[in-house]
Amino acid sequence: MQINATAGSINPYIANSLGENEKGSAEFKEKIKSGEISAKTLTQAYLVEYSRTIENYSSDNLEAQSGIFDIGKVKDILNSIDFESIGYTGKPIADMNPDEAKALVSEDGFFGVTQTSNRLADFVLNGGGDNLDRLKAGREGIIRGFNEAEKIWGGKLPDISYETLDKALAKIDEKITSLGGNILDSKV
Repeated sequence: MQINATAGSINPYIANSLGENEKGSAEFKEKIKSGEISAKTLTQAYLVEYSRTIENYSSDNLEAQSGIFDIGKVKDILNSIDFESIGYTGKPIADMNPDEAKALVSEDGFFGVTQTSNRLADFVLNGGGDNLDRLKAGREGIIRGFNEAEKIWGGKLPDISYETLDKALAKIDEKITSLGGNILDSKV
């Protein structure tokens, strides 16, 4: 379920055909100088884009984690996930026997609670640094990604996914709190 960030972008500067090379153009700089594009608007657009990127990353990780449990849904879910984008380069999951698949979601497995929650939280923490707005946007993106995974799954995900979400959010919440932020004012 890898989504090309520029093709479906909600960032108005990407959606309006301002590519990476054009952002440095004289026309773009002039729009900023004239106030047509404010720093606040540009920052907000990038925060939204960052949040959407995390949403997609979160959804891919949680779908992969839960897809191993229901063979009827596995084929569709597996075909929609770009496993390399989330760091999995092992044996193709569709070719695994049940014991190999169970090992992937075990406590020490690539899609186990610890590794998956760390991948999700670390993605947000590394991208957000000490910026409360970015951390909160990343947190919201994980929750939206989780909700998207539930929709694709068709209802409640396996318990391992909820444990993973809780552990990832706890790690992010700890960072937000350490910076003096409040997770209760989150939008999601």
